[in-house]
Amino acid sequence: MSEEACRVDVWLWRARFFKTRSMSAKFVEEGRVRLTRSGQETRLDKPSRSVKVGDTLVFAVGGRLTAVTVEAFGERRGPPAEARTLYSPLQISSDAPAPQRH
Repeated sequence: MSEEACRVDVWLWRARFFKTRSMSAKFVEEGRVRLTRSGQETRLDKPSRSVKVGDTLVFAVGGRLTAVTVEAFGERRGPPAEARTLYSPLQISSDAPAPQRH
C-alpha cells in the first residue's frame, strides 16, 4: 500500500473508533461512513476504499455523530493518545436553525 493512502477499515481501527478491524470493515460495508474529498461527498461501501490525508469522514457510532479530518495513517494501532494524532475533530454544523433568543 502506498504511503499517501490507507484502507478506511484499517484507519478507523488504528484511530480507535472500533475495537476490531472486522467491526470497522462491517460498519463500512453497511454504508455508514461518508467521505468528503476535494468537495465531493461519497458514501463508502467497501472496507478496501482508501482514505488520504485531508479527507473528511462523517459517521455515527453509539448514537453520536462523529466528523473528523484524516491527519495521518499511523503504523499500528497504538494507545489512545497516539490514535488521537491520526485525526482532528470537526464541528458539525446542524441543518436546524439556531433557537431565537428574545
